[in-house]
Parts: sequence; C-alpha cells; structure tokens
Amino acid sequence: MTRTAVVLFNLGGPDRPDAVEPFLFNLFNDRAIISLPQPLRWLLAKLISRRRAPLAQAIYQRIGGFSPLLANTEAQAQALAAALGEGFRVFIAMRYWAPLSGAAAAAVKGWQPDEIVLLPLYPQASTTTTGSSLAAWQQAARAVGLAVPVRALCCYPEESGFIAALAQATRTTLEAWPAGKRLRVLFSAHGLPRKIVAAGDPYQWQIERTVAALQRVLAWPGLDSVVCYQSRVGPLAWIGPATDDEIRRAGREGVGLIVVPVAFVSEHSETLVELDIEYRHLAEKSGVPRYERVATVGTMASFIGGLAKLVRSARSGPCPADGARLCPAEFRRCLCAVGGRR
Repeated sequence: MTRTAVVLFNLGGPDRPDAVEPFLFNLFNDRAIISLPQPLRWLLAKLISRRRAPLAQAIYQRIGGFSPLLANTEAQAQALAAALGEGFRVFIAMRYWAPLSGAAAAAVKGWQPDEIVLLPLYPQASTTTTGSSLAAWQQAARAVGLAVPVRALCCYPEESGFIAALAQATRTTLEAWPAGKRLRVLFSAHGLPRKIVAAGDPYQWQIERTVAALQRVLAWPGLDSVVCYQSRVGPLAWIGPATDDEIRRAGREGVGLIVVPVAFVSEHSETLVELDIEYRHLAEKSGVPRYERVATVGTMASFIGGLAKLVRSARSGPCPADGARLCPAEFRRCLCAVGGRR
C-alpha cells in the first residue's frame, strides 16, 4: 500500500505570551512580507516586532494569552486523516511558529512515505501565504534530505466542499435573522497591500471567485452584500473596501450586518478578536442595529470531505487538482506560473 504524507500549511500563532515577539519577527523577516534584502530585512523585522509585541500580546490576552490556531489545525488534521483512511498520515507545517517546516519535514522523513501531498489551509492563493509556505517547505525538505515524489496544491477557491460548508454556515445565520430587519452581508477576507496585487498576485481575484461561488450556492434572492477586506496595518495603501469602513457605512444607513469570513478556515485572533470583539464594538459605536458573525468552516464534514477529495486527486506541481491553471494570464505571480516559487 502506498504511504502518503499530507502536509497541511498554515501561518501559525504564538503559543504563549513570550512567543509573541519572536512570532512577529519570523513574520516580518519573511521575504514574501517585506522584500528588502538582508540584513536590512532582519533589522527592520527586529524593530517592528519589538514595537508591535505589546499590542499583539494585549490582543492575545483577550483570547487566553495564546493563539488557538494550532489546536484548531490539529483538529482539522485529525478529521482529514479519518476521512482519508489507511495509507495516509497528516502532518502540520506552520510558517511562523511551531511546528515549523523544518520540524514537519523531519517528521515526514521519519515516517518514510512513498509520496507527499502539500495542502495549504489557505483556500485562495497568495505569494504572501501559500507561496511563502511552499518556499519554506522546499528549503526544509532539502535540508533534511527528503526526496520523494511531491504533489502540491496552491488553491481551491471554488472547491465544492469548501463552498458548501461556507453556504451551510451562512444560511443558518441568514435564516435566524429577524423578519423585516434590514440586512447586509459582508464577505470579509484578510487584506493585502495594493502593490502586491498590482504585481500580479491572484489573491483578490480568487477571493471574488469564492464569493461568487458562495452566492450561487446560497441562491438568496435580493441579498445586499459587499466583498471587503480586514486587518489593514501600516502606511501602505491596501485593497478595499475595508471591512471597518463598511461597518461604519452600515451604521450610517441603519443596516444590520452578517459578517462571513471567506478566507479563514479556522478560528484565530483575526476572527475571535478582530471580528468578534473589535468590529462588534465598532458596529455598536457606529449605530449598526444588529451584528452577527458566521463561524469559520473548521471541521465541518463537507469542508473536510472537500480537502480529502483534493488530496486524492492532486497532481504534480502547485496547480489545482485538474492540472489546469486557474488564474488568468495577467496574474503573473500565480503559483502555477512560477512553479510554486516566489
């Protein structure tokens, strides 16, 4: 029987308060995040992480002092392993905190698989997430001498199980909305600086594909909705509209809100703190009459089943499971175009 190692990519998060600063350093020292050459990037990452650590620690204190992302990813890994069955083992490679790619690659090598499937828990590809994780994995695999056939996926923005899970969670919230109350749905995703998208990153285009597929499955007549982007930081111009700006607009117009996270597949600080606490407070302050947030897809059966289907049908290279490039040619930073390298 073929032994297949499945490696789940995720960003990771600090597992204790004193891990916050080194976690931030790892993030800002990534060439996909700050493109300066070394040692300038190292120095800037040191400066930013030291300055941002107290604020980030305060954020994590609101959810127990650490990120729940690893525990939630472990639950997804266990569910995926159960769905795949015999012959598969699921590993986790976090990008910026333990278990990092080096530890994951060593564990995979120790299991002695016949093949590896790389599966990002980022449904929509970006050079800053999937591209960075693929590059880190390739370096780690070389370092430990892991040389077995690899099948990889870069994205699955319209995968039927993922969309079905999103639709199920969203429909449940829509159906509970009070009759006659004005409503707008905000399909919220993590933002990116405009310059990254302008350079050919396909992330925003793929977010829009996800939302379009979700709207088709929901088939909710007359739904007032907006695709928007959260987590804006720093002085650069970011893609928009911004989620917080849309919340303020809804308050001015007296419209209630349902916020649907369409790029996050598990709960972490950007859902539990930013959406549930900070944006809820903003909504109340802005006069939004009702604010609801749809849960992430987590371990929902349709989502996990979709991941299992992707694993079984994956082909060589970072393109979607059918082997065809998804993104139009103008997205020159598409991972299918650059072979998974940044």
